[in-house]
Amino acid sequence: MKTIGWKEHVDFIDFRLYNVPAKIDTGAKTSVLHCEFIELVKVKRKNFVRFIPLDENFEGYGTVHILPYHTERKVKNSFGNEENRFIVKTTISIFNEKHEIEISLRDRSGMEFPMLLGRSFIRKKFLVDVSKSNLSRKETKTK
Repeated sequence: MKTIGWKEHVDFIDFRLYNVPAKIDTGAKTSVLHCEFIELVKVKRKNFVRFIPLDENFEGYGTVHILPYHTERKVKNSFGNEENRFIVKTTISIFNEKHEIEISLRDRSGMEFPMLLGRSFIRKKFLVDVSKSNLSRKETKTK
């Protein structure tokens, strides 16, 4: 298993969004990405989720993405309140390796990190060293 620090950067292959800061959150089960204008839509009688990931601080912001609806879950937010969130599946890259990931979509404006990587993603892939950060970027630069 590779070691990750308390914060890393990930690339969203499907969204063409790169160097997205992510906080490693072992207290969160599900990973979450900051998005705007999140809504469930029907396309040919199938459910999809339409959203705009991140915000104007990121290159590539403003593109509307539509992914198949995977599920909806009750998730406890950082204040301990339960809320329903849409869950989608996508692909991220970290350490130049692609990984499938389930992410919940939520407006995280005002939060320091637009992405949290939760236990479901970290488990059996990474060890977390909380005294380090950005290990994936350091390894990428040395190759």
